[in-house]
Amino acid sequence: MSKVIGIDLGTANTLIYMKGKGIILREPSVVAVDIRNDTVKFVGDEAKEVVGRTPASIVAVRPLKDGVIADFDIAASMLQLFIKKTLGNVTFNRPRVVICIPSGVTAVERRAVREVAFKAGARQVAIVEEPMAAAIGGAHRLHGGGYRRRHRGGGGHFDGFHRGQPQCAQRRG
Repeated sequence: MSKVIGIDLGTANTLIYMKGKGIILREPSVVAVDIRNDTVKFVGDEAKEVVGRTPASIVAVRPLKDGVIADFDIAASMLQLFIKKTLGNVTFNRPRVVICIPSGVTAVERRAVREVAFKAGARQVAIVEEPMAAAIGGAHRLHGGGYRRRHRGGGGHFDGFHRGQPQCAQRRG
């Protein structure tokens, strides 16, 4: 039976969650790339630590911008290495992945996230917009009145959801 993981692929940090275990990875969304041959050397915490201590040919790259993929190949390599770091070798037991995206992304950006997850080794991919994920997973009662509210901010944007209102709010900046 394959594992099911939830991924918050953020501009600043990437989180991977597994039911029963909680958050199993929380690392910066940064990749150390050797620009001479365009290969990924380190990801996450390791990449953040080695930048500045390495030859000038190794540079830090942030493959996401404003919550969406800016560099497809590097984002796929980063996600693949994060999944391998948390689950080990996934060749025969590929995970099913639920991945969050900011609300208001284009169809092209949504497809890029899906393709990155497949390239990283996912067997199935479900895309959930962040306000909906927040409403499902982190909602809490306000004043005992039955209204639920969850606001999430990170990487320069804000998404919010309030049950009882027909729309989601979004602010970028």
